[in-house]
Amino acid sequence: MKKVLFPIFLMAVVLLLNGCSTAKNVAYFQNIDTLNLAPSVGLYDARIMPKDELTITVVTSDPEAGRPFNLSVQSTLGEGGKLSSGTGALLTYLVDNNGDIDFPVVGRMRVAGMTKTECEKLIADKVAPYLANEEHPVVTVNMSSYRITVAGEVASPKVVPVTTQKMSVLEALAQAGDLTIYGRRDNVLLIRETATGQKEVHRLNLNDANIINSPYYYVQQNDYIYVEPNGVKSKNSAIGSSTTLWFSFVGIVTSVASLLVNIIRN
Repeated sequence: MKKVLFPIFLMAVVLLLNGCSTAKNVAYFQNIDTLNLAPSVGLYDARIMPKDELTITVVTSDPEAGRPFNLSVQSTLGEGGKLSSGTGALLTYLVDNNGDIDFPVVGRMRVAGMTKTECEKLIADKVAPYLANEEHPVVTVNMSSYRITVAGEVASPKVVPVTTQKMSVLEALAQAGDLTIYGRRDNVLLIRETATGQKEVHRLNLNDANIINSPYYYVQQNDYIYVEPNGVKSKNSAIGSSTTLWFSFVGIVTSVASLLVNIIRN
């Protein structure tokens, strides 16, 4: 009887020890108290990339003066295919593979690689010659297609829109419900495409507080974040798929052995 029960006891101990050994890998920023934060000083600005969609508005004191520079939907198709008045919603500008947009009146201009502020200044300078001297146009540029994808061992895998044009990898993971207990904190995969189309792969260790100083701390457009399962999840999966039958067999043997012992004693 003891020989039958011993394998079950041994496996339970092994699983318990594995769980304890991985607990120390759950906490983020384990060395935060000794970290030098000086390298992290500086405000992050996202830069425009090819295939970004931009919403651009030009506001002037005279509405008519700024109208030619604001593309909007003037009419829509109603019932029966007839034209009806539109809502005036602004159209977006798609940055082409060369990093250019075709702006009304002004023509083509290179915007890839610029921050929001730099692009706004460029457009304001370009439209100024077409306006009266007393006009000082206010230009607003927004990246309407800024989003990233979070998948793997997170509570809610999803595509995350970045409305503020600034988001850290930790905020992105929080938007997806954070890592599950089975997610590897020390080996989060980040796949990034540069402005030239080059694919980059980076590994991030959330246990190490130095991630705050990392150039990959902030996500960029179309970043893909994948959280790998840890060893506990892999072992649990193996147990669920290959040893369930073994446990059932041991249970049957244990029951039969117990019955036989009772019969012999009686």
